[in-house]
Amino acid sequence: MVVITAAVYGILASSGLLVGALVGMLTTPPRQLVAAVTAFGSGVLVSALSFDLMGEAFALGDPAFVIGGFLVGALLFVLADVLLEQIAARASHREEGTEDAGDVALAATGGVALLIGAILDGISENTAIGISLAAADPSLGLVLLAAVFLGNLPESLGSAVGMRHAGRSRQHIVTVWGGAALACSLASVVGYALLGGLSANLTGALLAVAAGGILAMLADTMMPQAFEDGGPVIAMATAGGFACAFLLSHLTG
Repeated sequence: MVVITAAVYGILASSGLLVGALVGMLTTPPRQLVAAVTAFGSGVLVSALSFDLMGEAFALGDPAFVIGGFLVGALLFVLADVLLEQIAARASHREEGTEDAGDVALAATGGVALLIGAILDGISENTAIGISLAAADPSLGLVLLAAVFLGNLPESLGSAVGMRHAGRSRQHIVTVWGGAALACSLASVVGYALLGGLSANLTGALLAVAAGGILAMLADTMMPQAFEDGGPVIAMATAGGFACAFLLSHLTG
């Protein structure tokens, strides 16, 4: 039954990818609104990685395993981000010389980069949900579910807008983001079924890997983008997200 619970948690958390893609495909929401959602999700994720992921990791594993996993998670995100930038740069060069090349290349590469980044983040985050359920801590899984859902919305929304401006069809947008949501959902089941039986030290390290990757993603992508689009007032949305996630964690704990 817990495997089914892990699958349901994964589907609900990953549904944010599909919801955001549909909104971005059908509408063009104001940048300030997207920035506010991004900032709110950032605050939720800060609370989740600080008090839930890392808290659970330290409760399970030795500090050396936990800190090592945390730093590895951040490094993995940085390496993936550098790779995505190189892919985007090559794609932009291939588009040079065509009509409206700059705008089309920017929209296309930006949309694809966000897609790949969301998949990488989503797999690690949903795996953490599965691990938390395997560790018999459903409250952690619930907080992560809310955090991942809110974090997924702006990523897929921005990507869908970029893909639409690049001329991608609605069928293409729904297909790629539906596939991304499915892959991330399966990660929750994998996290529970395959990783839940690991030693306490390795389980703590894996939770810390997810936390490190999430923090690196927040510092590199979500928070800077939210501030650029929304200005200083966005800080209040971030604080609101943190407060809501912190309260949810304590109420469910």
